[in-house]
Amino acid sequence: MDGFKLMRELRVNYEQEVHYLPKETGLALIESTTQDDGRISARCRDAKVEDLWSLTSFFGYSTQTFVLAVNLLDRFLATMRIQQKHLSCVSLSCLHMAAKVTEEECNLTPSVELIRIGQCRFTASDLGRMEKIITEKLNFKPKAITALTFLQLYHQITLSYSTDRKDALSLEKLEAQLKACLCRISFSKAKPSILALSLLRKEIEAIQSEDMLEIVYHIQRHLKIADSDLLMWSERVAQCLSDYASPECSKPNHRKLQWIVSRRTAQNLHSYRSVPELPTIPEGCWDESESEDSCEDMSSGEESLSSSLGSDAEGPFFPLHLHHQKHHQHLLS
Repeated sequence: MDGFKLMRELRVNYEQEVHYLPKETGLALIESTTQDDGRISARCRDAKVEDLWSLTSFFGYSTQTFVLAVNLLDRFLATMRIQQKHLSCVSLSCLHMAAKVTEEECNLTPSVELIRIGQCRFTASDLGRMEKIITEKLNFKPKAITALTFLQLYHQITLSYSTDRKDALSLEKLEAQLKACLCRISFSKAKPSILALSLLRKEIEAIQSEDMLEIVYHIQRHLKIADSDLLMWSERVAQCLSDYASPECSKPNHRKLQWIVSRRTAQNLHSYRSVPELPTIPEGCWDESESEDSCEDMSSGEESLSSSLGSDAEGPFFPLHLHHQKHHQHLLS
């Protein structure tokens, strides 16, 4: 695709991105919620997004699947006030919906396996019912405009116009940095076009390419992005990635994405077919006229995958493709 067509596509996506943003009032409510409130807090949401990152890596899903799942999750959480006990069902439903849109059918993980590996306490029927609820509440459409949409377009435009070291600008690294930012709810308030441009500018500044930096300025002028907005989010991106790279930061442990489990645990994962008896989701429980959620319990006491994956060691349990994940670890360092 030539540069002119790319810029035209960029403009179309820029005009449409507003339709795929989470409600600001809903995000603000989540950020103001305390951890012991029983509702979804920012910390609770961030931990669940880290779980989604772990699961997408586990199943070999693409960055597009992860980003779409987070977009669906944030939009739903910002629309519906749900309790913490329902968050696992909601987040896993978002992942399953995203995978059905972006992944090849032969690569899709069955819902039963998704629930088991996700260590959740609800049924495949519950998952299907929750997907229906999310679809209705969000008026779900397969295509969504996200920060990844812009990041990929920006990368293509930069390579189309640049005469500098094109191999120095890694889309894979930019995608990894985007995933790190999405693990913080604060970045859900950024317009996807600005968040993606902030990531691109930071990376181009790091590789010291004046030619590419000029292209960033051209994109900014083309989309009429204010200097103050780009500067503010660029600073937040830089701080986030700096914090993320520090050893004190709590983040998904990519080594744990290759579970090392005992033979007994592996056998249980393969053979365990039953789930606890739990009520299914009542049909009318997500009435928008109510601020409180009246669903029956679907899950309880679930830990974050980022802290619970893997423990006892006797042999690898992951599929072979996950052994190739190790080379990604340097991207955020």
